Amino acid sequence: MTFTLDAARNIFPGTLSADAVPATIARFNQLSAEDRLALIWFAYTEMGKTITIAAPGAANMVLAEGVMNQIKQMSAIEQTQVMCDLTNGADTPIGRTYSTWSPNIKLGFWYQLGQWMEQGIVAPIPPGYKLSANAGAVLQAIRGLDPGQQITVLRGTVVDMGYDPSKLGSYTRVAEPVAPPKDVAQRTQVAIEGVTNSTVLAYINNMNANDFDAVIDLFTPDGAMQPPFQKPIVGRDNVFRYLREECQNLKLMPERGISEPAADGYNQIKVTGKVQTPWFGGNVGMNMAWRFLLDPQGKIFFVAIDLLASPKELLNLVR
Repeated sequence: MTFTLDAARNIFPGTLSADAVPATIARFNQLSAEDRLALIWFAYTEMGKTITIAAPGAANMVLAEGVMNQIKQMSAIEQTQVMCDLTNGADTPIGRTYSTWSPNIKLGFWYQLGQWMEQGIVAPIPPGYKLSANAGAVLQAIRGLDPGQQITVLRGTVVDMGYDPSKLGSYTRVAEPVAPPKDVAQRTQVAIEGVTNSTVLAYINNMNANDFDAVIDLFTPDGAMQPPFQKPIVGRDNVFRYLREECQNLKLMPERGISEPAADGYNQIKVTGKVQTPWFGGNVGMNMAWRFLLDPQGKIFFVAIDLLASPKELLNLVR
């Protein structure tokens, strides 16, 4: 038989992902718009004591500059309304524009709003604002997560804001320019305890070099990638677009893995390690697993990237 996508998704079923992350995001989305805004403010302020949030790149801010300037010229009441409309997914011109942006532009937009709120340029959270009991519980849940899970929650809260892009019809996605691949002399080669497969090593090395052309060449034409807490992205063109928009300048640090044969000449390989993102620098490493299913020719038919439930899962390679 040939593997189906559903069967591929079930390889290494004992992998424990951080289910608290989507659960916390779901609870966040049930709050009022005012509580969601305040919670983002409080969480980012509190996290800033232990996690350094990097300033967005100039390219990100240029792409959001028009909307940012509009907001800057508004009254405080209008500014608050814009932010509430974004959290509610309202159908507004700014909400429609926001929905076309890549995740990194959205992150840059909220980073800048946070800076302006601190400076008094944009309407801040009112002094003495009290979170509702439900919002307080969500904030406490975020406090209980490890740093990698915290930043994933906060990223998830802003990425899904704005008008629903599925209702836009035809539109042009807006993403920051893709950084060129690193020069060969600047590239590093990883070693993974327990795994010597050339495809897996090439995947990690080329991801770290921003060489997405080389990464996508490792996939079968109908290959798929499943990012954390998302549905699989199927087909090389779609995976390539995702890599270019959301995976620039990641630092993948695999540690160990396990490789074993699967049916019909396929091979399944699980690797665990950490990932650092450019948004949060080198002081936060997210605990990750990569679950690969390679076809008989050594091409990637499927790879799932899992944010792990706990650091101890880095060592959990037993079937």
